[in-house]
Amino acid sequence: MVRSDARELAVHVIYGMECTGESAEQVLATRLAQDYYANLAQENEIYRERPNRKQLEYIKTCVAGVAEHRDALRDAISRYAVGWKIHRISKYTTAVLELAMYEMLFVEDVPDNVAASEAVNLVKKYEDAEVGSFVNGILGAFLRDGKPLQEIPQ
Repeated sequence: MVRSDARELAVHVIYGMECTGESAEQVLATRLAQDYYANLAQENEIYRERPNRKQLEYIKTCVAGVAEHRDALRDAISRYAVGWKIHRISKYTTAVLELAMYEMLFVEDVPDNVAASEAVNLVKKYEDAEVGSFVNGILGAFLRDGKPLQEIPQ
């Protein structure tokens, strides 16, 4: 499994938190449990290979970080999604944007352009193709403005 796959799993967990209302810890425990994970492999090829220890740590760190900073990340999404209310953006696209912004701000070994490119690719995999342009526009504006985020200690 490569980092892109771990990133996709992290988005699935972030999406799961939104859909179930469960905490990051609860969704991680459920989604990464051996038998549940095996069942998901029948529905989505991303679950055919289990993440290794390093990838699991990455997933857990990103999911916990997004959960911790969710309000500030969503405020940023709202600011840059000109003409859109956050509730009109699909939960999956919101999860992708939250993870990409989190990576840009807090994951030092992920270059900003990689986080943006991966976000566009992830959203295109599960949403209509034009949503990729929407995500690219939001992340591009976020980067051009210097990645401003309120309420996050640096």
